[in-house]
Amino acid sequence: MEITVYGPLRSATGEKTVSLAFDGDTVADAVEAFVDAYPRARGHLYDGDELRPSVRISLEGNRVALETPCPADASLTVVPAVQGG
Repeated sequence: MEITVYGPLRSATGEKTVSLAFDGDTVADAVEAFVDAYPRARGHLYDGDELRPSVRISLEGNRVALETPCPADASLTVVPAVQGG
């Protein structure tokens, strides 16, 4: 799986796009696998155990829900919560 990240997530990954071994299931599982691989990303994406409402996930360029099926060879884009004014 290929994951492209934006904003402060780059400090967690060190790169704009990273490759991640993922067996496939749902988008939620893919995000969890991403956070397992890059633990510093958790605070940008989660509030406790829940994904922050302002986090945006796209699968193959289309915004999707967390329960959407996600194949192992998918391309995800993750835009973290943005704060400020």
